[in-house]
Amino acid sequence: MNWQDQVCLITGATGGIGKEIARQLSQLGATLILHGRNEVTLRALLNELNNQRHSYVIADLATEVGVDNVFNAVNQHGGLTMLINNAGVSGFGLFEQTSNHQINKVIGTNLTATISLTLRLLPLLKLQSHSYLVNVGSVFGSIGYPSQALYCASKFGIKGFSESLYRELHGTGVNVHYFAPRATDTTINAGEVSALNKALGTKVDSPVYVAQELIQQINKQQPRKTLGWPERLFVKMNAVFPSIVDSALVKQLPIIKRYANFAVSEAKI
Repeated sequence: MNWQDQVCLITGATGGIGKEIARQLSQLGATLILHGRNEVTLRALLNELNNQRHSYVIADLATEVGVDNVFNAVNQHGGLTMLINNAGVSGFGLFEQTSNHQINKVIGTNLTATISLTLRLLPLLKLQSHSYLVNVGSVFGSIGYPSQALYCASKFGIKGFSESLYRELHGTGVNVHYFAPRATDTTINAGEVSALNKALGTKVDSPVYVAQELIQQINKQQPRKTLGWPERLFVKMNAVFPSIVDSALVKQLPIIKRYANFAVSEAKI
């Protein structure tokens, strides 16, 4: 992979994982179009990277206007060779206590916006002899986890979307990659999620490591990649013997509910 030839749009570029992807790709020589919803944080990241070839675009991808803004920014930049769909929000909490606003926010940001932006930019990717579509999913895109119903729904959707496009776009020159990190130390996780991970002894990766693994996946041309052990084992077991995973997670349920209920009570204060 010659990264100096790549023009890459990173959505959610100011988040924990997105920022590290941007830092590492900039060091490799790629030209970046950074997407986010906050101009202050975008400009700060652009100044940190200190590369005049980079640019940024402010947009809410959950809206048609936002998708149009990104499309126009890419055109002004002269096109792109890589789209990394990284933008996302968390959805921690018990499903019974979910609001319609939360449903629209999580599904709209994590799934619908990704699909809409990909649809709009795919013709530009297909103009290249070789281009890359990278969708950032999650281990929870393969394992339905208590207290993460909305997030799981959105990431299961991303996984299916990626797999379908990988097969549909075969032979077009567009390389589709699905990347599934496990728990990562970013601000997307509320304090209760971090506390739950600690209580359960869940291993948490750094954004630096996660970004390195994503870049390695692209370099090695791996269509699918899931991070973490025993998470990779759980993904395989859930596909073949889901009842075993059922039993394991049911044992954790009292602890999960305690932190999920605490998150709800904190939100009402």
